[in-house]
Amino acid sequence: MTAARITTLLVCTIATFASMTHAQQFDEDTNPRLPAPSPFEYSEQVDFADVDNDGDLDMLFANGSGFAGPQQQQTNRLYINNGSGVFTDESADQMPNLAGFTRDVDFGDVDRDGDLDLIIVNTFNTQSWLFINDGAGTFTDETDDRLPTANFSGSDADFGDVDNDGDLDLIFTNTGTSAFGTGLDRLYLNDGDGVFTNASSQLPGTAVAQSIDCSFVDIDGDLDLDLVMAHRDARSQLWRNDGAGHFSDITLANLPNDGNGTYSIDNGDIDGDGDLDLFVVRGSTELVYQNDGTGDFSNITSSALPINPFQDDNDGDFVDVDNDGDLDFVIARLGSGGERFYINNGSGVMTRTNGMITIFNDSSLDIEIGDLDGDGARDIVTAQGESGSFRNRVYMNTGPADTRPPTFHNLENLADTDNVADSHIVRVSIRDGMTGDRNFFAQETVLRYRVDAGDLLSTPLHFSGGDLYRAEIPAQPAGVTVTCFASATDFAGNTGQSANITFDIGPDFADPDNNNVVNLLDVNAFNNCVTGPEGKLAGNCAVFDADADNDIDYNDYAALQRLFNSE
Repeated sequence: MTAARITTLLVCTIATFASMTHAQQFDEDTNPRLPAPSPFEYSEQVDFADVDNDGDLDMLFANGSGFAGPQQQQTNRLYINNGSGVFTDESADQMPNLAGFTRDVDFGDVDRDGDLDLIIVNTFNTQSWLFINDGAGTFTDETDDRLPTANFSGSDADFGDVDNDGDLDLIFTNTGTSAFGTGLDRLYLNDGDGVFTNASSQLPGTAVAQSIDCSFVDIDGDLDLDLVMAHRDARSQLWRNDGAGHFSDITLANLPNDGNGTYSIDNGDIDGDGDLDLFVVRGSTELVYQNDGTGDFSNITSSALPINPFQDDNDGDFVDVDNDGDLDFVIARLGSGGERFYINNGSGVMTRTNGMITIFNDSSLDIEIGDLDGDGARDIVTAQGESGSFRNRVYMNTGPADTRPPTFHNLENLADTDNVADSHIVRVSIRDGMTGDRNFFAQETVLRYRVDAGDLLSTPLHFSGGDLYRAEIPAQPAGVTVTCFASATDFAGNTGQSANITFDIGPDFADPDNNNVVNLLDVNAFNNCVTGPEGKLAGNCAVFDADADNDIDYNDYAALQRLFNSE
């Protein structure tokens, strides 16, 4: 870290070392909204997704009891939202009737059909499951056909396109044969149709005790997904992607040692400099690591987190709770005192703020954030397990609604190209005042583009993992200029767009040798193309397709003749 960066942070720490107090913003409202199974179930994790494509957030709890060893297998709970934040238990009708020791659930469109499928991560040396969505929120178990057969103890999984081929791959944590053991984490590659193969050999092969949390994150701004791996009984890991899905271990050089007791690591830009920093949640005191922009992290906990009590914490998420444009942080706490909030001063100094939420002395193992009732304010749900009554809880946000549009970072600046045969890949980072398994909840993410002065067209920006999205502009004929920008509308209806990028596609029309002159050599080339089989577009022939009808014929001759006569 440079001296200038240290000085900036120290100046920003002129803040009280006493906790602030805030009017309660998150009110517990569980019973009217969330049915209670009887008896209560041990929930390790919760995730939100619009599983039935009706525009609201549904939720799923990962269930299965046992901390150090297996106790009771349980079924996972799917709750469907009526649009107002009131949920109905549809597990029996819309989920496979499978009981297991589930530690994590995560949604992703694995078969690229536009709906969200589901990975179920099981522990205690059992098989994880892959459920496929029919588009209406009913899931079918297709594990045997789509997922490698392997028993291991997983705690977490994350979806991400590690090799930039347009589909979602999978990373799993692995603690071997027991929940507190040592194993090699697992990477599964998607074939594009939602069938996965084991590609764990592309990971560093570092077996570290009690791998518990995994996150795809672009640490260095190169638009590919690197990996942060949290470990409960060893230092956590940082692995860099080469862009093709092969990871190298850069832990010792780039990541401070967090010691033992880490439960989750969340990424977000806490200091507003555009890169992603790390908030480390532990069963003791937390840690904050600042990114220098290249993926090299420094421990700035003492200045960024002046109030840092020793407590048994399990999970956390970034969220802009006060709608001021910076990322605050909320922690799921096990034991007395309730969940804990830290408010950001805009420069990355996080102040402990009391009184934000109804307090329960329960065992929160996971926390999820999203607007459940459609009022624009992000609500909170906690998953309960390990001790106490296990009653999962809903907290409704009475604070300010989200009025800030998504922001855009690192829009891929494509170089001019002679390629007229293939589509053009554009990637971009999009952020929106919260972090979660699918970054943020969006109504729409699209790439808008124009060819020369033509109409404005659109192509989807698909979620790629972390905060990255990917679009494909269809192949274009030679001699055109493409202008494009990213656009996103978040769950509250706020729309933002990126700056434009522009690139040219060449060689210029009717100039296959790209010498900027249309001459007899080019006319001869045209004649060879037009007399080829079916006006073939192979090789340089595509540059003669003036009307872009995918055929070289005498309809294109008039355009060629005009250029030739003008030389």
